[in-house]
Amino acid sequence: MSGTYYAPKGGHPGQEQLLSGRAVFTEAYAVLPRGTMQDIVTSYLPGWSDTRLWVLARPLSGFAETFSQYIVDVAPGGGSADPETDHRAEAVLFVVDGTASLTVNGAPHSLTPGGYAYLPPSSKWQLFNEGDMPLRFHWIRKAYVPAPGLAEPDVLILNEADIAPTPMPGTEGRWATTRFVDPADMRHDMHVTIVTLQPGAVIPFLETHVMEHGLYVLEGKAVYRLNTDWVEVEAGDFMWLRAFCPQACYAGGPGPFRYLLYKDVNRHAPLSL
Repeated sequence: MSGTYYAPKGGHPGQEQLLSGRAVFTEAYAVLPRGTMQDIVTSYLPGWSDTRLWVLARPLSGFAETFSQYIVDVAPGGGSADPETDHRAEAVLFVVDGTASLTVNGAPHSLTPGGYAYLPPSSKWQLFNEGDMPLRFHWIRKAYVPAPGLAEPDVLILNEADIAPTPMPGTEGRWATTRFVDPADMRHDMHVTIVTLQPGAVIPFLETHVMEHGLYVLEGKAVYRLNTDWVEVEAGDFMWLRAFCPQACYAGGPGPFRYLLYKDVNRHAPLSL
């Protein structure tokens, strides 16, 4: 774990600002820079009090196919006793600011920054901000895909600070992944991890693979190769990468470059859309 996690605060740009920016939307990838996360683009959900959210990704023709991802901003006293309305949905929650009071199947938990919760579809959960400061967390949702002979995954309540990153082979730790789920556990059909690249580290080839990605930059800056383009990104930016989109990265320094990564795993490719 390094430094702090970037969380949007909202607001609205002044009239003196230029219209130009770094936002990109293509058939292979999208970049939502942190400057796009203003008050005017927030959304709201039934059943949530004193809560707004930035929708980073949602299933959409020509865009994300397997998941949705929100940054949820909960004011003191806000939250929900019935947050999920889709019985198929599994969830990962990752706290970047404040403290979440989470109850899962009757058991209370406190999630501080770096706190991670995996919630299978059968979970009965509720979440409130019982503190006196805003709570901000990522909420990644996916329709769980059962597999024959495998039970639903267990509830997981963890914190990044308690997990040693796994170095990528041959990198001397300059490129490492913090894994919240055992990669060999076939019950899981998605992984949410944290990737850390030290200053000057590189993903040294154009990864091209079946997994769809959502990447939220928690810290630092880098130049990311997305399909045929090199794109500068920094803390607070979000990237969506379609399956098979070529991708690589140079970490720019002066500190670590770190991002929260979603990918779909461990299931047959569907034979129809």
